[in-house]
Amino acid sequence: MHRLLLLGCLWLLTAPPVSSIFQRPTGTPAPPRLQYLLEPLHSTVHTKRGATATLPCVLRALPRNYRVKWSKVEPANYGENIIIITNGLYHKNYGPLSPRVHLRHSHRYDASLTITNVALEDEGRYRCQLVNGLDDESVSLTLHLEGVVFPYQPSNGRYKFNYHEAKRACEQQDSRLATYQQLYKAWTEGLDWCNAGWILDGTVHYPIINSREPCGGRLLLPGVRTYGTRDKQKDRFDAFCFTSALQGQVYFIRGHLNFKEAGQACRNHGAAIAKVGQLYSAWKFSQLDRCDGGWLEDGSVRYPITTPRERCGGLPDPGVRSFGFPSKELRAYGTYCFV
Repeated sequence: MHRLLLLGCLWLLTAPPVSSIFQRPTGTPAPPRLQYLLEPLHSTVHTKRGATATLPCVLRALPRNYRVKWSKVEPANYGENIIIITNGLYHKNYGPLSPRVHLRHSHRYDASLTITNVALEDEGRYRCQLVNGLDDESVSLTLHLEGVVFPYQPSNGRYKFNYHEAKRACEQQDSRLATYQQLYKAWTEGLDWCNAGWILDGTVHYPIINSREPCGGRLLLPGVRTYGTRDKQKDRFDAFCFTSALQGQVYFIRGHLNFKEAGQACRNHGAAIAKVGQLYSAWKFSQLDRCDGGWLEDGSVRYPITTPRERCGGLPDPGVRSFGFPSKELRAYGTYCFV
């Protein structure tokens, strides 16, 4: 016992100071200290489509000659798109975001960026950069849209889209190709789909909750399985689309209608037949729950369930159920309209 106490005392006498134990390894550069910009309290700003979002960027001091440059970081293109540049007195807007952005400028140290009528393509990483000779510094923020990811395939079956067709198909259904982060989050929330699909960066994946034989086998762990980067022209898969909140309403009209009659029924009410992304959005954000199959704009028949029950498909989880793409002449369904 005395020997152990003696060894412990010797270690305390010879051990390096605590600060040196946790020092950064030699050769690893310390992150640059911000001199003029304040580090934002939260690096992620959460919003929905159609909302107004502000990305904070506040100066702690005003250099004599400076500019603040806002840009959107585009990892897929290895570049940045400039949005706005200001010298504190004047500013200039650039690019497609130009009509919807302005500086908040609530005081003379405030260079925060406000985006109005947030769109699906606005999600991503933004950089606020102070340009001041050799003392340039920046902060990065992420704009995150609350939304829902859904798998999509055309009426002629699975694995028919090349990348560009998948991108266009999502856009036609009031959505866009999902990012990997959006697909991963959807998987953590229960998305389980055996068909591989394109996502925004040109890679192909499929999310599995319940491992099974037709989906890679029972021995593979659950997860977002990947096929990696594929040829955007030649390779063909399904698509994973992402949509957010609606600026409008989806509602159901009863009837025994064929596809043409369904479209006319919506137009008679001053509406349009709903798109797939609009139905998913209404299910996600408005808790639309109906046990009735209805025509949609792409010719598919679906219905949204937020409270699962035996007589509405019998599946245990909420979701948008599909009857596929029945004959457009079949007079058997109602219709979902969007206004």
